[in-house]
Amino acid sequence: MGNEGNVPKHIAIILDGNRRYARKLGIAKFKGHEKGFNKIKELLEWCMELGIKEVSLYCFSTENFKRNKKEVDYLFNLFRKKIESFKKDKLIHDNKVKISVVGRIGMFPEDMQKEMKEVMEMTKDYDNYRLNLALAYGGRGEIVDAVKRIIGSGVKEVNEDVIKDNLYLKNDVDLLIRPGGERRLSNFLLWQNSYAELWFSEKLWPEFSKEDLVKAVEWFKSRERRFGG
Repeated sequence: MGNEGNVPKHIAIILDGNRRYARKLGIAKFKGHEKGFNKIKELLEWCMELGIKEVSLYCFSTENFKRNKKEVDYLFNLFRKKIESFKKDKLIHDNKVKISVVGRIGMFPEDMQKEMKEVMEMTKDYDNYRLNLALAYGGRGEIVDAVKRIIGSGVKEVNEDVIKDNLYLKNDVDLLIRPGGERRLSNFLLWQNSYAELWFSEKLWPEFSKEDLVKAVEWFKSRERRFGG
């Protein structure tokens, strides 16, 4: 028996293939990143249409800081523009989308941290949809940070619920989508993806379409989910 027509409540997407897309088209790799980031708003609209309430996007890992400075600076400017645009975006405010930036955001320049905190503060009481942007993120690092918080809180008994409550994101992922042809988690939401259904696409992220998302969701709905079984 399948998933009885239920759409996934929480999807996670690894935004993979921006640079390869640029190479494929013979354009500057920066333009590939720009195309990939501009797709986030479209994706949010598609998710709303499909009734998906929470989306988590792997935008920039802790390892990505090691890329060449020119590329990293360009990406930082893209993040600045995107986060700034969210602050006054009707789509976000009319639809009550709570935005969370998750990761070790202290690794970013102070002006970026300020922008991130402002957009989170501005949307913190919204509860129709959730958009989680994983920036300076690593799944193992998230678990390490959770353990440190637990130790600091002096909790005597540690169980799964206590760990879950101290993660950046509490909700389990139902469907993980990875475009770009790779078939691995790449240290993304390791705890939350424990029982996720995994959908891989050969399409590069900037090529990913609404039809691709619909196909992934339809496949999810046909699955019989086994939580540890």
